[in-house]
Order: sequence, then structure tokens, then C-alpha cells
Amino acid sequence: MNERHLSPPGAAPRNCSEAEWEARLKLAATYRVFHMIGWHELIFNHITLRVPGERDQLLINPFGLAYDEVTASNLVKIDLKGTILSESAYPVNPAGLTIHSALHEHVADAHCVMHIHTTESVAVACMEEGLVDHNIYSSQLYDKIAYHTFEGTTVHDDEKDRLVASLRDKNLLILRNHGLLSHGVSLGHAFVLIWTLNRACEIQVATHSMRGTILPVSSAISRRSTKDALQYDPRFRGGDQVLDALIRRLDRFDTSYKQ
Repeated sequence: MNERHLSPPGAAPRNCSEAEWEARLKLAATYRVFHMIGWHELIFNHITLRVPGERDQLLINPFGLAYDEVTASNLVKIDLKGTILSESAYPVNPAGLTIHSALHEHVADAHCVMHIHTTESVAVACMEEGLVDHNIYSSQLYDKIAYHTFEGTTVHDDEKDRLVASLRDKNLLILRNHGLLSHGVSLGHAFVLIWTLNRACEIQVATHSMRGTILPVSSAISRRSTKDALQYDPRFRGGDQVLDALIRRLDRFDTSYKQ
């Protein structure tokens, strides 16, 4: 998954490989970053990451803890059915399992899946028109976004196939009336995608609250802008660099996620 080594990672606990411990450190740090930038929803929502070398094993946050309480050691290892594979005092949220396991199971390069409910993203998800292309952020996401019709709380396994069908070959999914979803080959890749989409939603909400005529971006410009936005291509690791910078900011005041 080409995850960057955090310094210093500390020694992996017994019964945990070095690769898994490094993944736990980076994932726990990412949960803290989400909290730092305001992407938390009480104890809800999730970031999941495949266990290195394991196609059907995931790391997920313990249900009942806030994002700023997540640590490398209390992340829960599960299989795609939600069976807990590591020692844990906490259960797993069924709603998170339904959405995330669907992508991890059926999308080969979905090593990381992120889901958020920011105010602006839910607002845009509630609009029939969805995301409108009229700003620099939306213009970098040409033909990268799919939509999925709201079916209520996502706890029913029969919705999984419809989720995957809605996603098709995209890395971003606007869940109607619900929020945003991204997947990527690494934490950084998934993060930069969902950050850009959420930023586009923020600008859209602000723009549509103003008087005057909104200037649209042409499809030709957006197609070129998206092609030129190399940070979304995992080969250039732009997303990893963004996430690493935020983790460095986090480390300046809190490193307790490394426990």
C-alpha cells in the first residue's frame, strides 16, 4: 500500500507484525487528523484500512470512542463479515461495516475507505442537482464522482451490491441525503480525494447563499483541469504528502495516538 513510515513508530506489540503496526499508527493518526480538522461525528463514521498483506482483513475504529480517543492499539481488526480478530473491549458499528466492507470486498484497489458527514457535504448530497461544477475544486473532479440513492441507515447487507453498482469505476461516491465516501490505494490517496470533494461542497454552499449570477466551469476546462491535477494520481504520492503534513502538525501537540 506504499504507506509512509512514521518516525518513530515504536515496537510492534506481541502478535502484531511490523507492517500491521505501521498501518495502525498511520490510521490512528488519520483519525486524529479528522478530529483536528472537524471531520468527526460524535462516535460515528469511519476510516477503514486493509491489513497489509491481507485481502479480507480490515482495521476500523472501536465503536464507542471519539476520533480523538483512537490509538494504534485500540483499533479493531475484523474480517469482511465483521468478526473481531483482535483483542478488543469495543464492538464494531454495523452501519460502518456495511458500507466499508462492500467496497473492500468488491473493489480490488480499495485499500482505504473514508466516510464523512460534514454539514456542507450532507447539504450538497440533499440537493437533486448534486455537486455543481463552478469552482476550482469541483473542476478537478471531472467524471470522478458517482451517486447512490438513499436507502436509510446502512445496516442491511442487501444494499452492498447496489452500493458497489452505484460506485462503478469511480473513487468518489456522494451518498444521497447522507454524505461522502472515498476509496484509494492508500490513506493519503483516499484523503486528498475526499478533501477536494468536501472543499467543493463547502464552496458550493457558500456560493449558492450569495446574490448574483454564478459562473459555471465548462466541461472542457474541467476535463483538462482534472487531467492536470496530479495529486490524485497515487503514482505521484501527492495525497500522502498532504496527509503527512497534517500528521506532522498533529505531532506538534499530540502524539498519544501512538499508544
